[in-house]
Amino acid sequence: MIVLSVGMPRAGSGWHYNLIHDLMETTGCADARDIREKFHLQKILTEVNCNIGVLSARRLAAVTLPALMGNTFVIKAHAGPTRASRLLSTLGLLRVTYIYRDPRDAMLSAFDYGQRALTKGRPNAFSHLTDFDASLAFITDYVRIWEKWTREKNVLIARYEDLLTNYDAECARLVEYLRLDGARPEVRAVIERYRPEKAEAQQGTHFYKGKIGRFRDSYSSGQQKILVERFGVVLSKMGYAV
Repeated sequence: MIVLSVGMPRAGSGWHYNLIHDLMETTGCADARDIREKFHLQKILTEVNCNIGVLSARRLAAVTLPALMGNTFVIKAHAGPTRASRLLSTLGLLRVTYIYRDPRDAMLSAFDYGQRALTKGRPNAFSHLTDFDASLAFITDYVRIWEKWTREKNVLIARYEDLLTNYDAECARLVEYLRLDGARPEVRAVIERYRPEKAEAQQGTHFYKGKIGRFRDSYSSGQQKILVERFGVVLSKMGYAV
């Protein structure tokens, strides 16, 4: 079986992935990085967190082969659902979690992260976000992806803010969804390792500031008005104050 950890960019998706990855490892399942090497999936599962990219039939078929051979492992994505992902989920070969964040904070975080990388001479996937308009267009695509995942069946939906402020309850939901025994010492140890105050030290979590509502201090009143006009209805559905 494949556990797919999907997330809106800059929404704690790296943190969520590593938490899920290490929780599943307590069952004796394979490390996704070992699966990548063993089955020559370097072009399919990229970066430190084994990101599959788009959930195309070709890519999912490539990672399904080791799953059919009896391996259970965790991979990551930012993409929306597809017919192929839906089919694998229906067949019980794919279990999906999805995490999102207030898109106003997510777009600000993406911009900041990209610009910091530029100043260090190491541009990343967010470095093309050079201004407010580019950042807004970028996050709009991921809001549409949020809408798609929330319509899917059998997907555990989580919010970054809830994981940050109500960590134990969110972990309990996650452990139940993954069908793990939350009382096992190994499971408890993983949960402790990824508490918000400790997660920044973990490889691949991509933590930097993670502050809730930071956009209110960073965007002008005019920019915030544009954000409300663009996302007002969606923000309410997501559970955020407009």
